[in-house]
Amino acid sequence: MSCSSNSLSVQPSVPGIANKAAAATARLRSIDALRGLVILFMLLDHVRETFYLHHQVPDPMVVVDAPPDLFFSRLLAHLCAPVFVFLTGLSAFLYGNRQASGRAAASSFLWRRGLFLVVLEVTVINFAWTFQFPPAAVFLQVIWVIGLSMLALAALVWLPRRSLIVLGLALVAGHNLVDGLHFPADHMLHVPWAVLHDRGWIEVSETLRLRTSYPLLPWIGVIALGYAAGPWFTSGADTVLRRRQLLSWGSGLLVDFVLLRTLNLYGDKPWEAGDTALTTAMSFVNVTKYPPSLLFIALTMGVGLLVLRAFELRPHARWLTPLAVYGAAPMFFYVLHLYVLKFLYLGAEAVWGLNQGKFFGFEAVWMVWACAIALAFALYPAVHAFAGLKARRRDIAWLKYL
Repeated sequence: MSCSSNSLSVQPSVPGIANKAAAATARLRSIDALRGLVILFMLLDHVRETFYLHHQVPDPMVVVDAPPDLFFSRLLAHLCAPVFVFLTGLSAFLYGNRQASGRAAASSFLWRRGLFLVVLEVTVINFAWTFQFPPAAVFLQVIWVIGLSMLALAALVWLPRRSLIVLGLALVAGHNLVDGLHFPADHMLHVPWAVLHDRGWIEVSETLRLRTSYPLLPWIGVIALGYAAGPWFTSGADTVLRRRQLLSWGSGLLVDFVLLRTLNLYGDKPWEAGDTALTTAMSFVNVTKYPPSLLFIALTMGVGLLVLRAFELRPHARWLTPLAVYGAAPMFFYVLHLYVLKFLYLGAEAVWGLNQGKFFGFEAVWMVWACAIALAFALYPAVHAFAGLKARRRDIAWLKYL
């Protein structure tokens, strides 16, 4: 799936589809593989939210209440949103770089695609979570925030690259300064601030509420930095230099995370020493996702950039192929897996009833992992077929939106 056809993908790298797909460069295959990896982490987390909801965890997690297997499974899923948003900005740059009109083409693409994602979130995706029509609640989650981030970036692409980097860093690093700012429901700034930074409920009417699950402000910073990283990945870019930049930025973010976290003064809620080394370590990496704190982004993007570099070092490794396939059809997979999980849950509830209080659920975290692995294998043929269709039929306009 090319970035001209999907905001979350750059170029098809699906095996067996024409020579031009097989000739995808290492830099683009590594991007698809990274996206595919976090898609599978997302699948794991959504299986948890479907079949392990009786052990739901808050944000940030409460270390003393979270068993290590549950804690680290959730922590692993923290990589998903930052990588998705960053690669969305990167993909937009590469799309514009291939067009004669450059930034104008990128801006137009971001505007159209962003609007589509916002509509998709509040209709098709929200229904997959709730199965209510008309809905009593609409959950504004990751696709919503990617869509809004794209709309913001549609305007920001006109800034000089240096200014875009400064703005991105300022939003990522500085938004925690306003964590204590809140507005009551009757205040004129309640709704815009709930969308931008203060996760909460927006009362639309007596029968409809909106939940701003993903506050927007820091994600604009992440997508802006992804766009600014685009020149590293152009066809004429120096491969050695790009890998050095990925290593330095990835390592630098992790060093910054450790230093800031050790100081325990800014960037997230303070950590505390526990009764054991393990609980202390869990507290140290227990970062806030909603909205993503400075330390959340430093930790996850540091890891993400280093993984991207590692994938570039071995771009033709056979084990990267299934990851690249998933990364080539992310939106198709996103919608597909939500509906598959919903039908599986309803079927299990019909057959076995509610075995975990008001939920049907698994008994242990290892069952969540087993289910996610089984679904990854089961859904792979459909994802592979759809990615192949998109690579072959670029003349079908509506495919670009799936």
